[in-house]
Amino acid sequence: MQHLKRWMVVILLILAVLLLVACSQAQEETPEEESDSAQVEHLEGPNPSRIVLSEDAAQLLDIQTAPVHEEQVNGTQRTVLPYAAVLYDPEGNTWTYTNSEPLTYVRQPISVDRIEGDIAVLLDGPASGTEVVTIGATELYGSEEEFEEE
Repeated sequence: MQHLKRWMVVILLILAVLLLVACSQAQEETPEEESDSAQVEHLEGPNPSRIVLSEDAAQLLDIQTAPVHEEQVNGTQRTVLPYAAVLYDPEGNTWTYTNSEPLTYVRQPISVDRIEGDIAVLLDGPASGTEVVTIGATELYGSEEEFEEE
């Protein structure tokens, strides 16, 4: 009987070790799967990066857009975009992510004249009609910085 108990303990220990090894291998595979969710391409010129998301990543981030448009501001026709589309980098520069192709986002510099309520009045930026990201821009910026080459 004593001999049987020892074998049971040995078998249980072997099973526990196998389970731990299997769990650690599954955790190691996770980052590889995550890297397929966003592809970052560094561009030359004023637009620093293009981010292409998988459909799953775009749904997870709940990316939403709205168009840049012309609007009367204090009696003058101005180009505006939703303030939610304005992104500030650590140096204080202003950006927005444009969305001209499905699941593709390009960070574009903008020059903001002023903020009026929930709109940003632009001095320079994307043309009227361009779709800009209003929800999910900070996550896009984070993925861009995470995948940046060192």
